[in-house]
Amino acid sequence: MATVHFLYRSVRNKASLEVRLQHTQRKDDNVKNFLWNAKTQIEVTQDFWENQYKANSRDIDIKNEQKRIKGLCTEIDNYIIDSFKTINPDTVTNDWFKTIIHNYYNPPIEEIKEQIPVELVPYIDFYIKRKTDISVNTVRKLKVIQKLVSRYQSTLKNSVLIENVNEDFKSDFEVYCVLNKYAPNTIATAFKFIKAVCNHAGYNGNKISPQLKGVSKSFVSKDVLHLNFAELEIIEKIPNEKLTDSLDNTRDWLSISCYTGQRLSDFMRFVPEMITGNNINFTQKKTGKNMTIALHPKVIGILAKRNGQFPLAISDQKYNDYIKDVCEIAEFTQKIKGTMKLETAPKSKIYRNKTGMFRKCDLVTSHIGRRSYATNFYEIMPAYLVMNNTGHTTEQQLLTYLKVDSKAKANETHRFYKSID
Repeated sequence: MATVHFLYRSVRNKASLEVRLQHTQRKDDNVKNFLWNAKTQIEVTQDFWENQYKANSRDIDIKNEQKRIKGLCTEIDNYIIDSFKTINPDTVTNDWFKTIIHNYYNPPIEEIKEQIPVELVPYIDFYIKRKTDISVNTVRKLKVIQKLVSRYQSTLKNSVLIENVNEDFKSDFEVYCVLNKYAPNTIATAFKFIKAVCNHAGYNGNKISPQLKGVSKSFVSKDVLHLNFAELEIIEKIPNEKLTDSLDNTRDWLSISCYTGQRLSDFMRFVPEMITGNNINFTQKKTGKNMTIALHPKVIGILAKRNGQFPLAISDQKYNDYIKDVCEIAEFTQKIKGTMKLETAPKSKIYRNKTGMFRKCDLVTSHIGRRSYATNFYEIMPAYLVMNNTGHTTEQQLLTYLKVDSKAKANETHRFYKSID
């Protein structure tokens, strides 16, 4: 009997998992155990493997990482067992096992050609497997788009072939999405990823349509929702008796996000040990970029209020729910144009983004802190300093993020001219 196990056997904080093939051989009354080991390319942190991999976590990022690592381990497990079945166990050596793992990551060209799907839906899985630099968020988006294409495909007589992703596909798929009430930017995102997947297929020898370049849809510019300095002051001065301990905790996190410009996945991990002087040092989870940013006096004030500690970490879902409550208590109830995810029909359990007039407090999400920082400080601070905090590489990226158009730039130029009169 052969079994596969995955082990973390490194003194470093982050390393590749080791895979072990164990075979128990029974002959008459003799029982022998054989062990063969090899390195995989599945890289994890020691803390994740020992404390989080098998934990029953409610954190969506941890759950996604658990699912991703489990999927990678399962694929290798199946590959090893299938390979082991084709060979006499008596001839197995550790070199043979290392070769099996090498071949898993570097299959012969003939094998690659046989395995490359020509249909769009299964090729998305192939794309995810072959892209070594793909993020958890990108995988999540691709899986959502894969399900969308599968639902669309179920309305057809045949599967969607990669070579048939052309102008006709674009038109038909867009009609399907519109009829099913998908938002314009959701459709644009789907086309963006489908096009990337098809180009990857073409690079790997698949036939693609000469019309593939035209399979795209422009994104619709949306208003940038943010909290200005006056609104942040109102939130800060909400009387404590109006807030529960949980909402007071959330209020402080909201202020920290608006004065550091970081994503929820980063600021919710802040701990005092990251602070040196009045700077905080950390690695952005999404980009892997090492960051050192100056702490704003408002953040320093919150730390002083909490005896040098950050607020208690809470789940993404609770944070998104609680900040709406905080903003409602702050009376940000004016109707503004925005987009909310709403059920298409009562009890349908089908949700789509809908644009309309909603209360500002209902439109607030965790990303408002990053938007608020970039918007507020871009108007009063040199762009390169704002970029240092947000992590944007170029000013054009920052301007695109803020949806700053030519008219806004012209108005800013007028303000500059007046300041130097």
